[in-house]
Amino acid sequence: MLAEYLPVLVFLSVGFAMAILMLLLGSLLSPRRPGEAKDSPFECGFEAFGDARMKFDVRYYLVAILFIIFDLEIAFLFPWAVVLDKIGLFGLIAMGIFLGILIIGFIYEWKKGALEWE
Repeated sequence: MLAEYLPVLVFLSVGFAMAILMLLLGSLLSPRRPGEAKDSPFECGFEAFGDARMKFDVRYYLVAILFIIFDLEIAFLFPWAVVLDKIGLFGLIAMGIFLGILIIGFIYEWKKGALEWE
């Protein structure tokens, strides 16, 4: 039974060895020319300003969570579409209920103004 895992172990060993070898070769062979411009913080083409630990508005996180929810909805639609011919009308109705609940939630968030920026 352990012989079945031997290819996986060999693959992982070769992968880790290659990663370590590349890191070592990169640190030994790459030129290191430090300078003030290279070591300075860089932010979108201009000098850094303000504190990096500034507070974000909670609406940013709300929109991010809503994106994740609706992105996962699409992830559930792909396997459903693949087996739709096998699950028939029951699967169609179940997905209709699922999408209906998500649309109701989306309309609720829209009416509450969660997607509006000031």
